[in-house]
Amino acid sequence: MLPNRSSLNSLAAALALTAIPALGFAQTTPTPPQVTLPTVTVTAQKEPADPQRLPVSLTLVPLDPLWNGGMTTIGDASMYAPNTYFTDFTARKLSNPRFRGIGSSPANPAITTSIDGVPQLNTNSSSIELVDVTQVELVRGPQSALFGRNTLGGLVNVSSARPSLTRWTGSAVVPFGNFNAVDVRANASGPVGKKAALGFAIGHSQRDGFTKNDITGHDLDFRNGTFGKAQLLLTPTATWEARFIYTGERARDGDYALNDLAALRARPFHSSRDFEGHTNRDVNATTFLARHAGQKVTFASTTGVVRWKTDDLTDLDYSPLPLATRSNAEKDTQFTQELRFASGPAGAVKLSDAATLKWQGGLFLFTQNYDQDAVNNFSPFVLSQFIPFAVSQHSPQAALDDTGVGLYGQGTIAFRDRVDLMLGARVDRENRKAALNTFFAPAIAAPTVVNTEKSFSNVSPQAAISYHANPDAMVYFSVTGGFKAGGFNPASPAGSEPRARGWAAA
Repeated sequence: MLPNRSSLNSLAAALALTAIPALGFAQTTPTPPQVTLPTVTVTAQKEPADPQRLPVSLTLVPLDPLWNGGMTTIGDASMYAPNTYFTDFTARKLSNPRFRGIGSSPANPAITTSIDGVPQLNTNSSSIELVDVTQVELVRGPQSALFGRNTLGGLVNVSSARPSLTRWTGSAVVPFGNFNAVDVRANASGPVGKKAALGFAIGHSQRDGFTKNDITGHDLDFRNGTFGKAQLLLTPTATWEARFIYTGERARDGDYALNDLAALRARPFHSSRDFEGHTNRDVNATTFLARHAGQKVTFASTTGVVRWKTDDLTDLDYSPLPLATRSNAEKDTQFTQELRFASGPAGAVKLSDAATLKWQGGLFLFTQNYDQDAVNNFSPFVLSQFIPFAVSQHSPQAALDDTGVGLYGQGTIAFRDRVDLMLGARVDRENRKAALNTFFAPAIAAPTVVNTEKSFSNVSPQAAISYHANPDAMVYFSVTGGFKAGGFNPASPAGSEPRARGWAAA
């Protein structure tokens, strides 16, 4: 039924009465005040700096997107950065970065993740859950002039949040999602006396798998992990501070969601196999940071011990037939020590009335001990119709021991705060020993035994010039070298295990 004329007039009057105050309010609303965000600090070039003054391709992902935006892994944070991609494979240990098309590999990555200044020499310990993290820096392009080996494609720089020295504070998040996903994270920190503070964080993440095994009805690629962090911050004087950081993670993930490619195209997220395995990982890392912030010279020491181990078990043929399985046990212990000196706030060297020099230099030492035992288990008659019994092939059983040293320096000459000229270089040398064994049990063929040693060295240069048009705009040109360390590939055919270092400039 159509409304009569009187009801239309009443409606028009009501609209007019509501529109007049709205119009007056719009005319009298004051202009919102401008909000100036605090200056952020990054350590993409080791020393704390304003990212607006660094001649590097850098994306900073700060705390708020990490904590409040649901960013729980480095792969999540990388979505904010152009030309970066993380392969989020079914198991966390195989989540590797790719910057500008340059990929990575576990034992000899092209992109290194640095956690609180400690480089992860193997990617098996780099893709950990982000808990109590203040920011992630994604630096694209070679960074070997400062960070050395295995930064050919770039650097992922992760920084933990400092415990609060003023008051006790904390937070917690409990998001839920589909596939029965639950993610619980909580942290707290506060002062202990006047010169110390403690920080704690804990989390648990789990979800069902995306891929169903049609033979058993089970989901294959589920995830289940528990992780935590503990910190102690000491500030004995106004210029000295020390931080002890412990990080641990225990992941108990499902099997690899692999299948025949044609079958996956026909039925995505389905598999048919008689055997269901797992991918387990444990990571324990201890970091000690010491820093002296003098007016003329600053000093920093970074000591890191990282221990991790993994245990994989999977169906090697990915079929309903009991043909082959593969187990892979790996463990690694790395020790790193870095000593660094740099010019302080009042330590820039005056070269002339128009030019000043800021500098930094350091020494880096590391050791790494890696062990692996990968076993392919074949059912009777699989290898040959003349082998009527089960056979295990250890391919490889490997022990790799590395030691290395790096020495670097960098200087930046500022001309009237408009033009910066940066020059730097790093010299690295390392020695690698390898014991690689490939054999069958029972011994159906002669074993292959490799015991070898090789040394590698590299010089990585850096040069950049930048022009600061204003505080928010900069134009720069840079040439930087990067390299992947040489070494040994345990899975290579006999006689081709050694591999030379790789080098590139950008």
